[in-house]
Amino acid sequence: MTEKNNKKTIWAWCMFDWANQSYNMVITSTIFPAYYVAVTANKATGDTVSFFGHRYVNTVLSNYILGLSYLIVVVLLPILTSIADYKGNKRLYLQFFTWLGALACAGLFFFKPDSGLELPMICFGLACIGYCGGFVFYNSYLPQIATVDQQDSVSAKGFIYGYVGSLIMQVLCFVVVLSPKTFGITSDDLPARISFLMVFVWWLGFSIIPFRLLPKGEPNPGSHKYNVLTGGFKELARVFKKVRTMPLLKRFLSSFFFYSVGVQTIMLVAANFAAKELLMSEEMLITIILIVQVVGVIGAWLTSILSTKYGNVKTLVGLVALWTLLCLSLYFIASVPQFIVAAVIVGAGMGGVQSISRSTYSKYLPPNITDTASFFSFYDVTEKSSIVVGLFCFGFVEALTHEMRDSALALDAFFLIGLILMISLMFAEKKMKNLPTAPIAE
Repeated sequence: MTEKNNKKTIWAWCMFDWANQSYNMVITSTIFPAYYVAVTANKATGDTVSFFGHRYVNTVLSNYILGLSYLIVVVLLPILTSIADYKGNKRLYLQFFTWLGALACAGLFFFKPDSGLELPMICFGLACIGYCGGFVFYNSYLPQIATVDQQDSVSAKGFIYGYVGSLIMQVLCFVVVLSPKTFGITSDDLPARISFLMVFVWWLGFSIIPFRLLPKGEPNPGSHKYNVLTGGFKELARVFKKVRTMPLLKRFLSSFFFYSVGVQTIMLVAANFAAKELLMSEEMLITIILIVQVVGVIGAWLTSILSTKYGNVKTLVGLVALWTLLCLSLYFIASVPQFIVAAVIVGAGMGGVQSISRSTYSKYLPPNITDTASFFSFYDVTEKSSIVVGLFCFGFVEALTHEMRDSALALDAFFLIGLILMISLMFAEKKMKNLPTAPIAE
């Protein structure tokens, strides 16, 4: 049995976020989106690109690739968590997905302006699978390494480590991109491609710490009754059946799905929006994202304090309401200063909503569960499914209207539904607390 609240174990857990958020910063938020839009836009074809013989709007294609990648993760994770639960080796799968994602980022180094999009887009998709695939095993460690009263602060600490690590990584890439001549680089495209290689080194290098210090995992003695290839889906069905009997957790997950459609999609498409709609330069975009990361660290810390004072659900109501207004404002943003203001607000709420969502889910879980991977697989399948819906919805609306602003309006409907459901959870939780007894049984 793993010792809970062990400082060294928690530090190792946080270092996984420190390592893999370099992908999130460079590949999904700053350098790759700006590089991709610049490379795929030309006078002859405009913003239309060819991919395996089919024509797509460049940003629609990248959204579809991301959406497909998340869909693959949704299908794979039940199988993988079933195996991890049975053998108790989730650390091994943490390593596998890290290697997959990091190597895919290294493959993006070969994405040149005159090359086809097939191989780069495959690497782009594989990097996404590696990044988000490892998170189900990473998240499932939380109840294993921290007691309930410490999970909010530990979850927030993980996000803070991730922000700080990605911030340092981005500064290093920033130096290469803005001062290429300092390193003897004369090619226009090489600095960006070198940054993709730097992500590979950072991600894999710092992941060695959690690989060495995190526990292997604890096998679930009851999981052997299922076939490992189908057991994950049966486990998800079992968890879903339990969730249906737990009114608070059921309401939380329903709200979580809808507001995650908006939160996750905005975070993934914001850079494309800035580069394409506002014609923002790569240098300006990187600078803004650096500011967002600094604000994100403060936001995650502040959210942890607010949740302690007002409770998780009330804090989430405020955050989701903020995101609802923010998403609506994207339709009207027409200048770089306006985008900067919106980006700072995103930074304040970005880490906070993710951190508190994870810890809130952990608190609603039945006590003394052993198959944490299965329950967090259900959580991650819910989140990844919301991303699939969000990305395909965003891409589909843009393909129809050729306006990313219209896609933002479509996303806002998901935020609004999530907010209404979260408010209903707040009242349901208050009502349940007033009952004589409100036990949660596994």
